[in-house]
Amino acid sequence: MSAKNAGQAGEQYAARYLEEKGYRVEARNFHSRYGEIDLIASNQSYLVFVEVKERKAGGLVSPLEAVTPQKKRRLIQTAVFYLGSHPTALQPRFDVVAILRAPDGSRQVTHIENAFEGGRGY
Repeated sequence: MSAKNAGQAGEQYAARYLEEKGYRVEARNFHSRYGEIDLIASNQSYLVFVEVKERKAGGLVSPLEAVTPQKKRRLIQTAVFYLGSHPTALQPRFDVVAILRAPDGSRQVTHIENAFEGGRGY
């Protein structure tokens, strides 16, 4: 499986996971000149910008470590761009869905809500 196909499979898995948790997926792979947001989802209170990271179990870098400060900065800039054309009364939030894929194909999901702040510190 190519890295692109693996990434798409991970994003699809994360979308189903979020939907089962009561979220509504508003957009997938939203692009701006700043970068891409894997998933944009909402619930009753939040508009959630979701970074999905899937890795093989036992890999050198955990999925959570793969969300670097530079990646966070691009996510925040892309979210600001999105909100400029999609106004909402919902509170924006940044989540990370980390997926570890075992050799047998099973997956373990860790959903970090409010994984980082989108304030001026970026």
